[in-house]
Parts: sequence; structure tokens; C-alpha cells
Amino acid sequence: MPFLISSLQIVVGILLLFGGGELFVAGSVAVALLLGIPQLVIGLTVVSLGTSAPELFVSLLSTLQGGEGGDALAVSNVVGSNIFNVLVVLGCSALVMPLRV
Repeated sequence: MPFLISSLQIVVGILLLFGGGELFVAGSVAVALLLGIPQLVIGLTVVSLGTSAPELFVSLLSTLQGGEGGDALAVSNVVGSNIFNVLVVLGCSALVMPLRV
């Protein structure tokens, strides 16, 4: 029975995450249209801030707790996350269309 409850919680969490992402993107597009800003600019700023928010909160909590290595964790978390995001986007782009180097 606990396995069924855990599985249900995971499925509900994934659905909520997907729904929240859809609302976030729709809201970003609405802001772009409302302000007359190109959607690409909104995508590169607002959405990128939204995807980096979890790393920001982890880094802030780590620094505020003052544990040993908190500053190092904060910096490595942000840098590693951004490197991963750039490489995933480049890799997915290369799968769709070869990149010229």
C-alpha cells in the first residue's frame, strides 16, 4: 500500500510540475505581448530566471546556514547548472540540425 501512495504522489507531482511549467510559459508570452517585447527576449530573460530559481534558493539557503563550504556550494551550483543547461540545449539543437563549427 505505501508503494501505491508513493507512486501516486510522484505522478501527481509530475503533473503539477508540467501544469506549472505550462502556466509559466503562457504567462511569459502574455507579458511579452502586453509589453510589446519580442517573445525571444522574454524567453531569454524571464524563463531563464524561472529555471534558475531552484539553484538560487539552494545557494541562498546554503549560504545562510553558514555551514562549511556554503559559498563554494553556491558558486558551483550556479556554474554547474548553467553549463549543463547550455550543453543540453546545444546537444538537442545538434540532434535536430547539424551545427556549423
